[in-house]
Amino acid sequence: MRNPRKAERGSASVEQAGLVALIALLLIAGIAAVAAGGDVDAGRGLAGAIGKRLACAPRLPDACRHHPLVPAYGWPLARLARALAPAPVARLGPSGLPLVPVDFRRCRRESCAVAAGPHLTASGRRTTAFTQLLDRRRSEGWVELVYWLYRPGLGWERTVRRAGQAQIDAAAGVQVLLRDDPALVPLETLPGRNHYDFPPGELPPWQWHVGGLYPGWSS
Repeated sequence: MRNPRKAERGSASVEQAGLVALIALLLIAGIAAVAAGGDVDAGRGLAGAIGKRLACAPRLPDACRHHPLVPAYGWPLARLARALAPAPVARLGPSGLPLVPVDFRRCRRESCAVAAGPHLTASGRRTTAFTQLLDRRRSEGWVELVYWLYRPGLGWERTVRRAGQAQIDAAAGVQVLLRDDPALVPLETLPGRNHYDFPPGELPPWQWHVGGLYPGWSS
């Protein structure tokens, strides 16, 4: 019998080779257009599109077209999560510096979390909130959204919002964009969320308490 694992490896290799070939053809076409006197901005646009596809490749399904909140919660609740997101607030850290919530995957030091404006740190990092959704509409008629805010040296802060169907309907016109601040990251689809290491004073209260929506991807 044919070894299924070998077959799977062969399939993956063919797909990867096809992707590489497609990228190479696009690059050649872009270079040819610029060399022929084409618009440089077009070449930049092509490069940006290729970069976006490469960055999206390892993400969740549909993440290249939609904000991560959408595959996690669906459009109505993704809009609600954006509408109810708390505004970033600076709090004094152990060293006396004003710290805003940041993405712990990219910032674990006070120096990269120092507030420099309403949505950015002094090091140019975006403010970030991690989200957790409890949908109890069938049993109790409401949805609970928990926003987990991390500041290096201060640990985690929990902000809770509850909403009924009227508030969900009212958020129908809210846009859910990747560039919006604060950045919102759903814990339910965060790969390896239970295996990040933290010092004892910064252990996430949500660790091992949030179910995965993509078993095998985010567990």
